[in-house]
Amino acid sequence: MAVRYIRVRPITDMFTPVDRPTGNIAIVGTATAGDTNTGIQVTTPTDAATIFGAASDLAKSINLAYQQTPGPPLVYGVRINGNDLASALTAVEQLEAQFVVLANQQLDSQAANSSAITALRNHVVGVSNTGGDGKERMGVAMLAKNATDTSIVTGDLVHERMVYVAHKSDQDAAAAVAGTIAGYDPHISMLLKPVAITTGAFTSAEINTINGVEGNFDTPPQGQGVNWLVDPDLIPGRGTYLGEGYTGDPGGKKFIDIVRTVDDVSFRLKARLIKSIGNVRISRSGLRALTVQMEAVLDPLVQDGVIESYEITIPVLLLLDKDPTSLTDAQAQAIKDAQDTRIVQVLVAVDYAGAIHRLAISLKFE
Repeated sequence: MAVRYIRVRPITDMFTPVDRPTGNIAIVGTATAGDTNTGIQVTTPTDAATIFGAASDLAKSINLAYQQTPGPPLVYGVRINGNDLASALTAVEQLEAQFVVLANQQLDSQAANSSAITALRNHVVGVSNTGGDGKERMGVAMLAKNATDTSIVTGDLVHERMVYVAHKSDQDAAAAVAGTIAGYDPHISMLLKPVAITTGAFTSAEINTINGVEGNFDTPPQGQGVNWLVDPDLIPGRGTYLGEGYTGDPGGKKFIDIVRTVDDVSFRLKARLIKSIGNVRISRSGLRALTVQMEAVLDPLVQDGVIESYEITIPVLLLLDKDPTSLTDAQAQAIKDAQDTRIVQVLVAVDYAGAIHRLAISLKFE
């Protein structure tokens, strides 16, 4: 046998981070059949009719969500047991859903309806803030048919995790819009995306009431946290489109795609870094390896145009890169604290460029 001076035994240990769906919907509502307080996967409108009863609000809303193009990848139906909405929403907590809708439930001045939408808001905010990794979600709710008064969205209802829709339809506009949003990648703006629904058109004056009067050049779009359905004259043919892509918080993360992208990028980073926990050392080489892992997530997003750029800063790595003899007592203590507590702070700054929502053009003829 020949002499082998170097022996290598290759071991393949490829790691594939888990994927988080971005467009699953949970629709909660009344039905005439099916188990209650249980998330049931529904893959076709026919299944919805079979499981929950074709004439039920729940089946009709699921059917409408699936009519959208490109449409949601998966819809969960959750039948309410009587009036026990709280238990139904509790069942939704563990579902892999990114949107939650109350079937055929409108937000108006009636206490019961307002209470239901408030429960939806509390669900999506609570689960997003304290639920498990990847459970972040948004709620979609509709105003009453023909309603243009956005002051109904007030108090706790004003939140970036909620999407509100004004409409003139006898169908479930919330389910239709949720199905529309769910079909697109998180970074895609929802402005002027088609919605398959039968609805009347708002007048220009009504849209100004919903949105607030916009200026010409120097005044940015105001927005009041409520979207509307529109049939623009500049788009050939007839159709219904989402008039804006607002969240329910015009003063915070104003647009739906921002909230969805933050959720998506956050999960991608956590999924990639989970194998670093308990393995990577708090050392120069270890923290550089950590940086490479984050770059593996963020670089493809730059290449795909999802984000413009990013910057990763690990304060303790900056200290470890210094000459040890040049460290101040405070800097040396910061390194020791990180190694003793085994906690490393990482700062990631992402430049996210949103899509164009308005063009102000000066046209001069000479």
